[in-house]
Amino acid sequence: MNGRLVLVVGPSGAGKDSVIDWARTRLATAEVAHVRFARRTINRPEDAGGERHVAVDDETFDRLREAGAFALWWRANGHAYGIGVEIVEWLAAGYTVVVSGSRAGLRDAAARFPGLEVVTITAPEALLRQRLLERGRESPREVDARLERARSVTVAPDLPGITIMNDRTLDEAGAVLLDCLLRPPYVDRPARNASTTFAVASGSVPAA
Repeated sequence: MNGRLVLVVGPSGAGKDSVIDWARTRLATAEVAHVRFARRTINRPEDAGGERHVAVDDETFDRLREAGAFALWWRANGHAYGIGVEIVEWLAAGYTVVVSGSRAGLRDAAARFPGLEVVTITAPEALLRQRLLERGRESPREVDARLERARSVTVAPDLPGITIMNDRTLDEAGAVLLDCLLRPPYVDRPARNASTTFAVASGSVPAA
């Protein structure tokens, strides 16, 4: 692939969606053209909270998968997730493509897209548990079960990438991801303001 595929992964409660949205907002404001963010298709309601996604039912998801609509897909925590085949065209054109992915699906993703980079967003387990309980989607027992599953999944150490410890402010974690994404663009047309530098805003924003 001519572009860069950046797969962002991490356990539930790490604040992955918040960190991605932080970087997306800064890049959009600066009109940086060489980074694109993939939108996931998930078999859960649109108003379920968390990330903005394409909401479908189980039957529709399976129909899309069988029709070859997904470049990547996986199942985790009772849901099915798909990444559209448009990312193949984006990568061929030289874009940096950001995908919110799954640690359990890293091997399959690396086989499909050799050279992908992994950004792992995480936090201490006590903080993960606190965030999951505050989210209010699951009982304490279900939260503990989710954390237990998270302990059994490891990131492949041989894949290139970085780890972001999101246990302080969202500004700090977001700035690290942003720095990772602001490598020189490879698209044929010049990226507007691609060399813009970003300063971490003053003040503390709670990590999500």
